[in-house]
Amino acid sequence: MTAISSESRVLPALSEPPDSAHTGDIIGAFGRIGPDAAVAGRWRRLRTLMVISGPGLIAMVGDNDAGGVATYAQAGQNYGMALLWTLALMIPVLYVNQEMVLRLGAVTRVGHARLVFERFGRFWGAFSVLDLLILNALTIVTEFIGVALALGFLGCPKIVAIPLAAVLLFAVVAGGSFRRWEALMFVLIAVNVVMLPMILFVHPNWHETVHGLAPQFPGGLNSTVLLLVVAIVGTTVAPWQLFFQQSNVVDKRITTRWIPYARADLVLGIIVVMTGATALMAVTAFGLAGHAEAGAFTDAGAVASGLAHRFGSTVGVLFAIILLDASLIGANAIGLATTYAVGDAMGRRHSLHWKIGEAPLFYGAYALLLAVSAAIAFSPDHVLGLVTQGVQALAGVLLPSATVFLVLLCNDRDVLGPWVNTLRQNIFAWLTVWCLVLLSLALTAATFFPKLSTATIEIGFAAGAAAGVVGGAVVVFAGRRYDRPIDGDELNITLSRAERRAIRRRELADWQMPALATLRRPAMSPARRAGLLTLRGYLVLAVALVVVKVIQTGVT
Repeated sequence: MTAISSESRVLPALSEPPDSAHTGDIIGAFGRIGPDAAVAGRWRRLRTLMVISGPGLIAMVGDNDAGGVATYAQAGQNYGMALLWTLALMIPVLYVNQEMVLRLGAVTRVGHARLVFERFGRFWGAFSVLDLLILNALTIVTEFIGVALALGFLGCPKIVAIPLAAVLLFAVVAGGSFRRWEALMFVLIAVNVVMLPMILFVHPNWHETVHGLAPQFPGGLNSTVLLLVVAIVGTTVAPWQLFFQQSNVVDKRITTRWIPYARADLVLGIIVVMTGATALMAVTAFGLAGHAEAGAFTDAGAVASGLAHRFGSTVGVLFAIILLDASLIGANAIGLATTYAVGDAMGRRHSLHWKIGEAPLFYGAYALLLAVSAAIAFSPDHVLGLVTQGVQALAGVLLPSATVFLVLLCNDRDVLGPWVNTLRQNIFAWLTVWCLVLLSLALTAATFFPKLSTATIEIGFAAGAAAGVVGGAVVVFAGRRYDRPIDGDELNITLSRAERRAIRRRELADWQMPALATLRRPAMSPARRAGLLTLRGYLVLAVALVVVKVIQTGVT
């Protein structure tokens, strides 16, 4: 069993971060902060927040990419604001997932791919990087499709739009300056302010918007609505975000001292992404209501044309700008998530602080990824339709596995020490994982068996919930036998609350992760062993089904 054996390591030992560019002052779009800088005073704290902000904000806004714009537009156009509740449910999921990766990055100073390799073996490490590479390349294809639709609406042909976007994306990254790259990303994020006039044009109904926060399935719980709900979840919580944010935290040189500011950056990003998603849903819900386009979503380009037809060219142009901007941000962040992981796993330089000649693998892989994705984007329309279907299904299949390893890493005391998840964090995290597993299974079933009845779907969810309760109880009781308390924990019961807090703060401040190569692999309890084997079997089966279905669709 490759995933849990004590196989020899293929990566060099780590006594320091594998990339020397990951140490030193924090350099951001708004300035520089030394590792020992004083932050007393309101102005200095605000300035510190501005400098540290970036990884969380970019990861969140990058998730509102071309696929996100299309998904939120489809939800609004076909169902009004009735599915707004799905976005509200994603807020705590986003925070818990991304807080875990920023904590991993700040504490370990190592990227996500590297940790998976070191703690779970070559199989899961290679699986994580390879599936990320394939899925992200196909996702970037959808970003180029978004670029083509947006610029096509503005009069620029596809033959010009896609190569121009690819060159621009590489130029943004290849300057050899982390600060310049982040500043350019902030400029792209600022473009989202054009949503404000677009919202004013469509005159939203606030009563209907608030009503959309109540859970409901318009037209009943059928496979069509379920698929869209899962698509909203999938486009809001994506596997690439885990890899990107952790590596970007490391690349920006954020350490444990700055975790509170990094958490504030994440909260800001969640606010921005949820505001944008709600606005996009509202634009089509109220902008196209009562017209022929209502309930008949085709693609984001058609949305721009429909808005222009009803409100004039200005609104259509604003929507096209949002689509173009989202595509560029998404392609940039997803591309970096991939090449960060490749460099991290191979132990090669992988930092935006290096120039092209100093990190040829990092920038070469990024250029190759863009080139391949751009070339695929010129495929015939029916092939692009298959790519879109495959990306959606694969993302749903792979998301639970990425989250499982994230939670396991955040409970690894050898790696995180006192920074491991609390009991409350674990309860919510595993609840999230199981919900994602159920949604992933539902997505796979609904994609490949679209005639499933509502009753069948409901029975499946009920059975899944029951299995989750039983499995959770088994894991909790079995896990107690393998938990290893931190030295001195048994003495804490005699201390006052203030004394325990002081000890806790000192433990957090003093913890340094030992060299990864010196750490033994996590002990495999029977519950964990069974869970990983089940997950592995599910992934093999589900990915095989995706491949077979896509091939069948292409042949017919």
